[in-house]
Amino acid sequence: MLKTPVIIINFKAYMSATGSRAVSLAKKCDKVARETKANIAVAVQASDIFRVSREVSIPVLSQHIDDIEFGSNTGSILAEAVKENGAVGTLINHSEKRIPLEKIKGAVKRAKENGLVVVCCAKDDNEGKKISAFKPDFVAVEPPELIGGNISVSTSKPGLIKNSVKKIGNNIIVGAGVKTTEDVKKAVELGSVGVLVASGITKSDNPEKTLRDLVKGLKG
Repeated sequence: MLKTPVIIINFKAYMSATGSRAVSLAKKCDKVARETKANIAVAVQASDIFRVSREVSIPVLSQHIDDIEFGSNTGSILAEAVKENGAVGTLINHSEKRIPLEKIKGAVKRAKENGLVVVCCAKDDNEGKKISAFKPDFVAVEPPELIGGNISVSTSKPGLIKNSVKKIGNNIIVGAGVKTTEDVKKAVELGSVGVLVASGITKSDNPEKTLRDLVKGLKG
């Protein structure tokens, strides 16, 4: 499933990480994981779960699932469907796909019923504390204002990481602006069990090299 410390790469809906390019990028992540023995996972679009999961051995996550069961739910993402297509887990409530607390609770429940690892995102430690009551496997704290930027949460908000670990526990993953070895190293030193990254890898001219640099921080 998801071993820690872990780097989770969110492919989002970037052109460089969609369709056949998602497979290519995931294979590079898989290669780095094999050669460095690091824990690396990828979160891909629901439409890419099947093709990606067939080509790699690292964990593949869905970027979202809905609080639904089998039935008349056109356009929704069903927990059973992502699992059957090869996902071992899912993100829930990412900053770009926020849902109300009651929907988070329901989505976590549906994921758990299907044996999916849950990485539930929160904008800060206070929201993370509320979400932790639903028993996700991990709480990923990502300040929205830093997502996609060049300033990392490790550098600009070390106190947020410390507070999150203190309030929520030892299952904290952090993200937003994480792009360097030092960003990852500092996050782990502050108590995080992993990092959630996106554009630092998906927009990199050399994603394999960039990921290898991040792994160095993961290992201290």
